[in-house]
Amino acid sequence: MISAPSGAGKTTLCRRVVAADKRLRESVSYTSRQPRRGERNNRDYTFVTADEFRKMASRGEFVEWAEVHGNLYGTSRKRLRDLLAKGFDVLLDIDTQGAAQFRRAFPDGVFIFILPPSREALRQRLEGRGANSKADMERRMGNAAREMKNYKNYDYVIVNDVLNDAVSGLRAIIESERLRTARVDRAWIRDNFFY
Repeated sequence: MISAPSGAGKTTLCRRVVAADKRLRESVSYTSRQPRRGERNNRDYTFVTADEFRKMASRGEFVEWAEVHGNLYGTSRKRLRDLLAKGFDVLLDIDTQGAAQFRRAFPDGVFIFILPPSREALRQRLEGRGANSKADMERRMGNAAREMKNYKNYDYVIVNDVLNDAVSGLRAIIESERLRTARVDRAWIRDNFFY
């Protein structure tokens, strides 16, 4: 589970790590916001109307959901279950509100916070998108300051300054978590070593 303020580079980071790991899949969230230039439905997000989103939420179709920057975002319970049932580790890109909900539902999840190298770098990244109005930019910067205060509620923190270093750090976290004693298949050990 990964959280970061808008513009910290989590989408790029997640895509790089997922592309390099056959056992890892990224969960595609639902959102009520409009697609940005270059985004595709069911690849970047599943884009639905706010009304459709609220109906899905009322039916309990989301593991978590929240309103962020004036738009609704949520993680599909069915999509998550399907990926886990197929044996994949799932990378979730969730804001800090959703992460708190998710931690209650999945306390053994791994929670990672991505920080930008500086406030100035964050502003430059958001401006570089060319997709945010001045008012939206100020709202995102204000939200970023509030979101970053939550870093201490996460298991790991990665500063996304040099992308390749951040990718290496995220891959190291994923691999080390896979090797935790609690995640080892005890039946496999018993059957193969203790007859």
